[in-house]
Amino acid sequence: MAKRIGDESVMTSTGKTWSEWFSILNKAGAKKMDHKEIAEYLSIQQSVPDWWSQMVTVQYEQEVKGRKLHKTTSGFQISKSKTLPFSVSKIFNAVSSTTQRKIWLKDPDFKISKAIKNKSIRGKWIDGKTNIEFQFYPNDKTKTQLVVQLNKIKSASEAERLKKYWEKSLKNLEKKLSKSGF
Repeated sequence: MAKRIGDESVMTSTGKTWSEWFSILNKAGAKKMDHKEIAEYLSIQQSVPDWWSQMVTVQYEQEVKGRKLHKTTSGFQISKSKTLPFSVSKIFNAVSSTTQRKIWLKDPDFKISKAIKNKSIRGKWIDGKTNIEFQFYPNDKTKTQLVVQLNKIKSASEAERLKKYWEKSLKNLEKKLSKSGF
């Protein structure tokens, strides 16, 4: 199980600790609710902010209902992010160009279905089934946060493998950009 956000943070942001939320959800019948119903209950009935209603729902599902790490209704999902000391256009080009991907990525031949310049890239991973998405967030003119998310992953073990793969790949992207300046 992934390390959860601490009680102090959840208390500061929602007004309750994890155990208090789990008790409230148990009394509301959340063991028989699906993900959407729990999140809506928290948001509408308990006035929990949207991001936190998702966090509390996922934590409840993992700890009380036995949901596996990275599990969604359509398979498994992972994401990795890295803030890189380069402009958004440089990083976007390194991801969107097959030629440039071959320099830093072991499996560069995924299919891009939609790209919005310097904002996002969507497509299918090399297995043809897993969705892949890149989001680009410029921090200033010299830094950009790159977020890679994959969903519809077939298994928990594949999700863990892909999480490690992308951690290594993002480090390699930074290294290659630093050395070659492509």
